[in-house]
Amino acid sequence: MELFPIDSNPVPDGATVGEILTSDGVRLRTATWRSGARRTLGTVCIFQGRAESIERYFETIGDLRRRGFAVASFDWRGQGGSERRLRNPRKGHVDSFTEYDRDLDAFMQQVALPDCPPPHFALAHSTGGLVCLRAVHDGRARFARMVLDGPLLGLGRRRPSPGLISSVAAMTTAIGLGELEVPQRFALPIEQMKFDNNPLTSDPVRFERNRAMARALPQVSVGPPTFGWLYAATQAMAEAADEAYPARISVPLLLVAGSLDAVVSIGAVEGLAGELRTASFVLVPGARHEVLMERDRMREQYWAAFDAFVPGS
Repeated sequence: MELFPIDSNPVPDGATVGEILTSDGVRLRTATWRSGARRTLGTVCIFQGRAESIERYFETIGDLRRRGFAVASFDWRGQGGSERRLRNPRKGHVDSFTEYDRDLDAFMQQVALPDCPPPHFALAHSTGGLVCLRAVHDGRARFARMVLDGPLLGLGRRRPSPGLISSVAAMTTAIGLGELEVPQRFALPIEQMKFDNNPLTSDPVRFERNRAMARALPQVSVGPPTFGWLYAATQAMAEAADEAYPARISVPLLLVAGSLDAVVSIGAVEGLAGELRTASFVLVPGARHEVLMERDRMREQYWAAFDAFVPGS
Protein backbone atom coordinates (compact mmCIF):
# COMPACT_ATOMS: atom_id res chain seq x y z
CA MET A 1 0.00 0.00 0.00
CA GLU A 2 1.23 3.50 -0.83
CA LEU A 3 0.07 7.09 -1.26
CA PHE A 4 0.26 8.84 -4.62
CA PRO A 5 1.40 12.46 -5.02
CA ILE A 6 1.22 14.82 -7.95
CA ASP A 7 3.31 17.99 -8.27
CA SER A 8 0.56 20.22 -6.88
CA ASN A 9 -0.32 17.78 -4.08
CA PRO A 10 2.73 16.26 -2.32
CA VAL A 11 2.37 13.62 0.38
CA PRO A 12 2.72 15.15 3.87
CA ASP A 13 5.93 14.04 5.56
CA GLY A 14 5.87 11.20 8.06
CA ALA A 15 3.02 9.08 6.67
CA THR A 16 2.57 5.52 7.89
CA VAL A 17 0.54 3.63 5.31
CA GLY A 18 -1.05 0.27 5.98
CA GLU A 19 -3.80 -2.20 5.18
CA ILE A 20 -6.55 -3.60 7.36
CA LEU A 21 -9.19 -6.27 6.83
CA THR A 22 -12.87 -5.72 7.64
CA SER A 23 -15.09 -8.30 9.33
CA ASP A 24 -16.39 -9.37 5.90
CA GLY A 25 -12.91 -9.67 4.39
CA VAL A 26 -12.50 -6.38 2.48
CA ARG A 27 -9.02 -4.81 2.31
CA LEU A 28 -8.86 -1.10 3.18
CA ARG A 29 -5.95 1.31 2.75
CA THR A 30 -5.11 3.37 5.85
CA ALA A 31 -2.69 6.18 6.65
CA THR A 32 -1.63 7.94 9.85
CA TRP A 33 0.51 10.95 10.73
CA ARG A 34 1.92 12.14 14.03
CA SER A 35 1.23 15.67 15.21
CA GLY A 36 3.46 18.37 13.80
CA ALA A 37 3.60 20.18 17.16
CA ARG A 38 5.42 19.41 20.40
CA ARG A 39 2.16 18.88 22.28
CA THR A 40 -0.38 16.50 20.75
CA LEU A 41 -4.01 17.48 21.25
CA GLY A 42 -5.38 14.11 20.17
CA THR A 43 -6.18 12.48 16.84
CA VAL A 44 -8.50 13.76 14.13
CA CYS A 45 -9.93 10.90 12.07
CA ILE A 46 -10.84 11.97 8.54
CA PHE A 47 -13.84 10.26 6.95
CA GLN A 48 -14.15 11.05 3.25
CA GLY A 49 -17.09 11.53 0.97
CA ARG A 50 -18.06 9.18 -1.83
CA ALA A 51 -15.48 8.85 -4.63
CA GLU A 52 -12.74 10.53 -2.58
CA SER A 53 -9.37 9.23 -1.41
CA ILE A 54 -6.76 9.98 1.23
CA GLU A 55 -4.84 11.98 -1.39
CA ARG A 56 -7.61 14.58 -1.60
CA TYR A 57 -7.03 15.55 2.04
CA PHE A 58 -3.26 16.15 2.02
CA GLU A 59 -3.79 19.92 2.47
CA THR A 60 -6.27 19.33 5.32
CA ILE A 61 -3.87 16.87 6.97
CA GLY A 62 -1.21 19.59 6.98
CA ASP A 63 -3.66 22.08 8.50
CA LEU A 64 -4.53 19.66 11.29
CA ARG A 65 -0.95 18.67 12.10
CA ARG A 66 0.07 22.33 12.41
CA ARG A 67 -2.72 22.71 14.95
CA GLY A 68 -1.21 19.96 17.08
CA PHE A 69 -3.32 16.97 16.03
CA ALA A 70 -2.26 13.54 14.90
CA VAL A 71 -4.27 12.43 11.86
CA ALA A 72 -5.66 9.07 10.78
CA SER A 73 -7.66 8.23 7.68
CA PHE A 74 -8.63 5.42 5.33
CA ASP A 75 -10.42 4.81 2.04
CA TRP A 76 -13.95 3.39 2.05
CA ARG A 77 -14.38 0.12 0.21
CA GLY A 78 -14.79 0.61 -3.51
CA GLN A 79 -12.76 3.80 -3.74
CA GLY A 80 -9.27 5.22 -3.23
CA GLY A 81 -6.66 2.56 -2.58
CA SER A 82 -9.10 0.14 -0.96
CA GLU A 83 -10.48 -3.04 -2.51
CA ARG A 84 -13.07 -2.49 -5.25
CA ARG A 85 -16.39 -4.27 -5.07
CA LEU A 86 -17.16 -4.83 -8.77
CA ARG A 87 -15.22 -6.14 -11.74
CA ASN A 88 -15.29 -2.65 -13.22
CA PRO A 89 -13.18 -0.68 -10.68
CA ARG A 90 -14.63 2.63 -11.86
CA LYS A 91 -18.06 1.85 -10.45
CA GLY A 92 -18.78 3.09 -6.94
CA HIS A 93 -21.06 0.51 -5.35
CA VAL A 94 -22.38 -0.88 -2.08
CA ASP A 95 -25.56 -2.84 -1.46
CA SER A 96 -26.10 -1.25 1.95
CA PHE A 97 -24.49 1.36 4.18
CA THR A 98 -23.90 -1.44 6.69
CA GLU A 99 -20.87 -2.19 4.51
CA TYR A 100 -19.50 1.27 5.31
CA ASP A 101 -20.34 0.62 8.97
CA ARG A 102 -17.98 -2.36 8.87
CA ASP A 103 -15.27 -0.21 7.31
CA LEU A 104 -15.50 2.41 10.05
CA ASP A 105 -15.57 -0.24 12.78
CA ALA A 106 -12.44 -1.95 11.38
CA PHE A 107 -10.59 1.36 11.13
CA MET A 108 -11.42 2.39 14.69
CA GLN A 109 -10.62 -1.02 16.19
CA GLN A 110 -7.44 -1.73 14.24
CA VAL A 111 -5.94 1.74 13.69
CA ALA A 112 -7.40 4.70 15.57
CA LEU A 113 -7.92 3.22 19.04
CA PRO A 114 -4.76 1.09 19.37
CA ASP A 115 -2.27 3.28 17.49
CA CYS A 116 -3.38 6.93 17.70
CA PRO A 117 -3.24 9.25 20.72
CA PRO A 118 -6.57 10.09 22.37
CA PRO A 119 -8.91 11.86 22.48
CA HIS A 120 -10.30 10.98 19.07
CA PHE A 121 -12.22 13.46 16.96
CA ALA A 122 -14.10 12.91 13.69
CA LEU A 123 -13.83 15.23 10.70
CA ALA A 124 -16.22 13.88 8.10
CA HIS A 125 -17.47 15.02 4.71
CA SER A 126 -20.73 14.16 2.92
CA THR A 127 -21.15 10.36 2.87
CA GLY A 128 -18.56 10.09 5.64
CA GLY A 129 -20.70 12.35 7.81
CA LEU A 130 -23.73 10.08 7.49
CA VAL A 131 -21.68 6.96 8.28
CA CYS A 132 -20.21 8.66 11.37
CA LEU A 133 -23.69 9.61 12.56
CA ARG A 134 -24.75 5.99 12.18
CA ALA A 135 -21.79 4.87 14.27
CA VAL A 136 -22.46 7.18 17.21
CA HIS A 137 -26.22 6.61 16.99
CA ASP A 138 -25.69 2.85 17.28
CA GLY A 139 -23.06 3.20 20.02
CA ARG A 140 -20.34 1.58 17.90
CA ALA A 141 -17.88 4.48 18.00
CA ARG A 142 -16.94 7.03 20.61
CA PHE A 143 -15.61 10.38 19.53
CA ALA A 144 -14.94 13.26 21.88
CA ARG A 145 -16.37 15.62 19.25
CA MET A 146 -17.39 15.44 15.59
CA VAL A 147 -17.23 18.01 12.80
CA LEU A 148 -19.45 17.12 9.85
CA ASP A 149 -19.02 19.09 6.64
CA GLY A 150 -21.97 18.86 4.22
CA PRO A 151 -23.20 15.54 5.68
CA LEU A 152 -25.37 13.43 3.40
CA LEU A 153 -28.68 13.78 5.26
CA GLY A 154 -30.77 14.59 2.21
CA LEU A 155 -30.25 15.29 -1.48
CA GLY A 156 -30.00 18.88 -2.64
CA ARG A 157 -32.56 20.55 -4.84
CA ARG A 158 -31.87 19.54 -8.39
CA ARG A 159 -33.47 17.95 -11.40
CA PRO A 160 -34.67 15.25 -11.24
CA SER A 161 -36.16 15.78 -7.78
CA PRO A 162 -34.88 13.83 -4.73
CA GLY A 163 -38.19 11.95 -4.60
CA LEU A 164 -37.91 10.80 -8.20
CA ILE A 165 -34.24 9.86 -7.71
CA SER A 166 -35.18 7.69 -4.74
CA SER A 167 -38.01 5.98 -6.63
CA VAL A 168 -35.90 5.25 -9.71
CA ALA A 169 -33.03 3.91 -7.59
CA ALA A 170 -35.38 1.62 -5.67
CA MET A 171 -37.07 0.31 -8.81
CA THR A 172 -33.82 -0.23 -10.72
CA THR A 173 -32.29 -2.10 -7.79
CA ALA A 174 -35.43 -4.18 -7.25
CA ILE A 175 -35.34 -5.53 -10.82
CA GLY A 176 -31.71 -6.60 -10.47
CA LEU A 177 -30.00 -3.68 -12.20
CA GLY A 178 -28.44 -2.13 -9.10
CA GLU A 179 -24.90 -2.43 -10.51
CA LEU A 180 -25.69 -0.11 -13.42
CA GLU A 181 -24.08 3.32 -13.19
CA VAL A 182 -26.18 6.41 -12.75
CA PRO A 183 -25.99 8.34 -16.07
CA GLN A 184 -23.08 10.77 -16.08
CA ARG A 185 -25.31 13.75 -16.86
CA PHE A 186 -26.63 13.37 -13.29
CA ALA A 187 -23.28 12.50 -11.63
CA LEU A 188 -20.41 13.76 -13.75
CA PRO A 189 -16.99 12.69 -12.42
CA ILE A 190 -14.67 15.58 -11.63
CA GLU A 191 -12.14 14.71 -14.32
CA GLN A 192 -14.83 15.49 -16.92
CA MET A 193 -16.23 18.60 -15.23
CA LYS A 194 -15.59 22.13 -16.34
CA PHE A 195 -14.85 24.66 -13.63
CA ASP A 196 -17.75 26.95 -14.54
CA ASN A 197 -20.85 26.09 -12.49
CA ASN A 198 -19.30 22.98 -10.95
CA PRO A 199 -21.12 21.94 -7.74
CA LEU A 200 -17.99 21.30 -5.66
CA THR A 201 -15.97 24.49 -5.17
CA SER A 202 -15.62 28.08 -6.35
CA ASP A 203 -11.83 27.92 -5.98
CA PRO A 204 -10.25 27.41 -9.43
CA VAL A 205 -6.85 26.34 -8.06
CA ARG A 206 -8.15 23.64 -5.73
CA PHE A 207 -10.67 22.50 -8.34
CA GLU A 208 -7.88 22.06 -10.88
CA ARG A 209 -5.71 20.26 -8.32
CA ASN A 210 -8.46 17.75 -7.59
CA ARG A 211 -9.28 17.32 -11.28
CA ALA A 212 -5.59 16.79 -12.05
CA MET A 213 -5.42 14.09 -9.36
CA ALA A 214 -8.42 12.28 -10.81
CA ARG A 215 -6.85 12.31 -14.27
CA ALA A 216 -3.31 11.41 -13.18
CA LEU A 217 -4.26 8.78 -10.58
CA PRO A 218 -6.91 6.47 -12.05
CA GLN A 219 -5.88 3.79 -9.54
CA VAL A 220 -7.50 5.78 -6.70
CA SER A 221 -10.36 7.39 -8.66
CA VAL A 222 -13.91 6.18 -9.30
CA GLY A 223 -16.75 7.31 -11.51
CA PRO A 224 -20.48 7.84 -10.86
CA PRO A 225 -22.32 5.76 -8.26
CA THR A 226 -24.44 2.79 -9.21
CA PHE A 227 -28.20 2.73 -8.76
CA GLY A 228 -27.58 0.23 -5.96
CA TRP A 229 -25.32 2.71 -4.17
CA LEU A 230 -27.92 5.44 -4.62
CA TYR A 231 -30.68 3.21 -3.24
CA ALA A 232 -28.50 2.29 -0.24
CA ALA A 233 -27.87 6.00 0.37
CA THR A 234 -31.57 6.90 0.22
CA GLN A 235 -32.32 4.12 2.72
CA ALA A 236 -29.62 5.37 5.10
CA MET A 237 -30.85 8.97 4.77
CA ALA A 238 -34.42 7.87 5.50
CA GLU A 239 -33.28 6.11 8.68
CA ALA A 240 -31.43 9.24 9.86
CA ALA A 241 -34.51 11.37 9.12
CA ASP A 242 -36.67 9.44 11.61
CA GLU A 243 -37.87 11.81 14.32
CA ALA A 244 -36.54 9.50 17.05
CA TYR A 245 -33.04 9.32 15.54
CA PRO A 246 -31.47 12.42 17.17
CA ALA A 247 -32.39 11.27 20.69
CA ARG A 248 -29.66 8.62 20.57
CA ILE A 249 -26.88 11.01 19.53
CA SER A 250 -25.11 12.60 22.50
CA VAL A 251 -21.64 13.43 21.16
CA PRO A 252 -21.02 17.18 20.65
CA LEU A 253 -21.42 18.03 16.96
CA LEU A 254 -20.40 20.89 14.73
CA LEU A 255 -22.39 20.81 11.48
CA VAL A 256 -21.02 22.91 8.61
CA ALA A 257 -22.63 23.61 5.25
CA GLY A 258 -21.93 25.86 2.30
CA SER A 259 -24.75 28.25 1.48
CA LEU A 260 -24.56 27.26 -2.22
CA ASP A 261 -24.39 23.49 -1.64
CA ALA A 262 -26.56 21.85 -4.30
CA VAL A 263 -25.38 18.28 -3.61
CA VAL A 264 -26.89 17.77 -0.15
CA SER A 265 -29.88 19.34 1.56
CA ILE A 266 -28.84 22.33 3.67
CA GLY A 267 -32.26 22.23 5.30
CA ALA A 268 -31.73 18.66 6.47
CA VAL A 269 -28.35 19.56 7.99
CA GLU A 270 -29.73 22.61 9.77
CA GLY A 271 -32.77 20.60 10.86
CA LEU A 272 -30.62 17.97 12.57
CA ALA A 273 -28.67 20.69 14.38
CA GLY A 274 -31.95 22.08 15.67
CA GLU A 275 -32.97 18.69 17.05
CA LEU A 276 -29.74 18.11 18.96
CA ARG A 277 -28.89 19.88 22.20
CA THR A 278 -25.21 19.13 21.64
CA ALA A 279 -24.99 20.48 18.07
CA SER A 280 -24.03 23.78 16.49
CA PHE A 281 -24.61 24.79 12.88
CA VAL A 282 -22.38 27.03 10.77
CA LEU A 283 -23.37 28.17 7.27
CA VAL A 284 -20.44 29.39 5.17
CA PRO A 285 -21.68 32.09 2.75
CA GLY A 286 -20.82 31.46 -0.88
CA ALA A 287 -19.35 27.99 -0.30
CA ARG A 288 -20.38 24.99 -2.38
CA HIS A 289 -20.35 21.32 -1.36
CA GLU A 290 -16.66 20.94 -0.50
CA VAL A 291 -15.99 23.69 2.04
CA LEU A 292 -12.48 22.40 2.79
CA MET A 293 -11.66 22.71 -0.93
CA GLU A 294 -13.04 26.25 -1.17
CA ARG A 295 -11.40 29.67 -1.48
CA ASP A 296 -9.15 30.73 1.41
CA ARG A 297 -11.64 33.18 2.93
CA MET A 298 -14.26 30.42 3.18
CA ARG A 299 -11.78 27.89 4.53
CA GLU A 300 -10.77 30.46 7.15
CA GLN A 301 -14.39 30.59 8.36
CA TYR A 302 -14.43 26.80 8.53
CA TRP A 303 -11.19 26.63 10.51
CA ALA A 304 -12.30 29.41 12.87
CA ALA A 305 -15.38 27.37 13.73
CA PHE A 306 -13.28 24.20 14.02
CA ASP A 307 -10.74 25.87 16.35
CA ALA A 308 -13.51 27.16 18.60
CA PHE A 309 -15.00 23.67 18.84
CA VAL A 310 -12.06 21.22 18.83
CA PRO A 311 -10.52 20.01 21.10
CA GLY A 312 -13.01 21.64 23.46
CA SER A 313 -12.65 22.07 27.19
